[in-house]
Amino acid sequence: MGVDLRTYVFLDSLQSQMASFISTISKGYFPVAEQACAILEISPGIEINRVTDIALKATDVKPGIQIVERLFGLLEVHSDSQADVRQAGEAVLKALGLNEEDRIKPQILTSQLIKNMSDHHCQLINKVRHGNMVLRGDTLYVLELQPAAYAFYAANEAEKASHINIVEVVGYGSYGRVYISGNEAEVLISKEIVESRIASLSGRVLSDKSKE
Repeated sequence: MGVDLRTYVFLDSLQSQMASFISTISKGYFPVAEQACAILEISPGIEINRVTDIALKATDVKPGIQIVERLFGLLEVHSDSQADVRQAGEAVLKALGLNEEDRIKPQILTSQLIKNMSDHHCQLINKVRHGNMVLRGDTLYVLELQPAAYAFYAANEAEKASHINIVEVVGYGSYGRVYISGNEAEVLISKEIVESRIASLSGRVLSDKSKE
């Protein structure tokens, strides 16, 4: 069965909030801050079982997230060793007959900035978040992109860039979303850097007909 590589991205150092966020939603082995991790998203989703098998047998990495849907599958693996994480990813690509450039280039679909958040708006978001709470007066940045799994990369880069709060990250399905909050100046710094980093990632560009 042919495999479509949607997301393939390496995070050299998980930031503290990002590591804690992944641990919150993880059904596998929890990562800790400063570990390296790789995120892979493929289609069809059922093939992620084979991808996980290859990655775990290739080197000493631990799986944090595995999501199997009919259309898409997601795997996150991490380790103290950047070399082990890279080797696991390379083993998967080799087994699938793919290379890094076969991934889809991420596309930003929505970039929203909401200043001076109101109490009730904060409450709505906080009811469904897995990260930090957004508070009255905060600036909220919402990023929507595809493929979805690049959301994890975006959130980690946002935390690297400035002092912000990771509120929510949705990194699977048809579209990914990142919710970041905090002081307006800090959020603006993260927004600018994250969107620049996303734009700099290589990959094949989807035609309008092939976009999900």
